Amino acid sequence: MTDLLNHAFFSWSWAELWVISFTYFLILYFILGGLFQRSCQLLEKAGFAEKIEMQAPSPGQIKREIINSLVSIIIFGFSVWPVVWLCRNEIFQPHADTPIAILMGLLLLNVWNEIHFFLVHRIMHLPFFFKNVHLVHHRSRIPTVWSVYSFHWFEALLLSTVPTILCIVFSPPLLAIALYPLNSILFNFAGHCNYRLSFLGSKEGLASRHILHHKKSNCNYGFVSGFPDQFVSWIRQNNKSK
Repeated sequence: MTDLLNHAFFSWSWAELWVISFTYFLILYFILGGLFQRSCQLLEKAGFAEKIEMQAPSPGQIKREIINSLVSIIIFGFSVWPVVWLCRNEIFQPHADTPIAILMGLLLLNVWNEIHFFLVHRIMHLPFFFKNVHLVHHRSRIPTVWSVYSFHWFEALLLSTVPTILCIVFSPPLLAIALYPLNSILFNFAGHCNYRLSFLGSKEGLASRHILHHKKSNCNYGFVSGFPDQFVSWIRQNNKSK
């Protein structure tokens, strides 16, 4: 796998890189999305999961989500280009693909994505951007697994820059960068699937927080963790108490 990634980064044409990246995101979205949805239904049937909102998706919602997601996947296909450019120009020199380095790279990507997503998401909720850009995603009042990539093209472009920005500062292994979209979409499915694992007992899990965000639009701006929202709330409370 490491040899293949190195060959791709240094030898493949830009068109070939886009096709492979586009196909990768396409597989993650359609095949993993279908498997994730089916798994949730089986877990619900077995009594291990429960729906959060019983209301069915609005008419035409899933078709709209898939069309929007295809546009996003086209954009995501280009996300490999700046990383490869940085690599070919020796601005980004990836770390060797050792198990520890891969795990650390994925950890860094997840932590950075929490920050990046929160900042982009807060910008998207400014009146101008919400009305003209982010509303595309929020039209899914009750989200589904198919809404994970349902963005306006501009928001998809902003969200696709996560690995590029990190590669300018750090040097994650190529395999960590390649695995990150898989890591990310699984969290995305968990947040949008409208199911919670009933045996965990908590009503404040990722899916519950994000569905509340889709309904109210003024809370829970984080991606996986609730920490960014809690941190901002803590700063505001301290400023008020001064």
